[in-house]
Amino acid sequence: MKKQLLIVDDDLYLRNSISSYLVSAGFLVDTTNSVESALQVIRLHKPDLIIADIMMPYLDGYDLLAILRSDQLLSNIPIIFLTAKGMTHDRIMGYDLGCNAYLTKPFNPKELLAIINNLFINIDLLLSRRRSQSSSFVIKSKSANMSSLTHKEEEVLFLLVRGLMNKEIALRLSMSQRNVEKYVTRLLKKTNTRNRTELAQFTLSQNINQV
Repeated sequence: MKKQLLIVDDDLYLRNSISSYLVSAGFLVDTTNSVESALQVIRLHKPDLIIADIMMPYLDGYDLLAILRSDQLLSNIPIIFLTAKGMTHDRIMGYDLGCNAYLTKPFNPKELLAIINNLFINIDLLLSRRRSQSSSFVIKSKSANMSSLTHKEEEVLFLLVRGLMNKEIALRLSMSQRNVEKYVTRLLKKTNTRNRTELAQFTLSQNINQV
């Protein structure tokens, strides 16, 4: 079943160009030019993911995010921010409010598509975990490794599971991307997993409150 996306941006050209690209990639796409109209669409047809600009008249992207995260029925919708803002404190504000990813304009649409696909992969893993605790033998054999994680390793792990890329984790935790890569390598070793997808799947298969 095709995923339903919603694009919220007052720039008609950007809205249409992103929509065309994502439709060609196999998604269903709705578009709106304001937060007010977006909220109407969201309440009628809850999208699987929202792509929103930050700077818009009246209510902005931060307002949209705050409204959704305070609504129990809508709080789990992943949100990607698109913005011309590049200041670190603006990006941190977005993450603190609960956005899932952040792209600064201009950006490569392939990167946007990669982020979207990665978010859906992690969502599917989470749903799979809720439906069935299959892999119980894996949990038993590796639980000791999880208990040996340092606080910083846990922070990196939980951001990775949320779908953040290394550079976004680095920004969120105020460290270099190289250090994030080192932490990811350690996590793979400690959990005996081969890649980020296996690491996320293994983490989600356990009852860890922070995920």
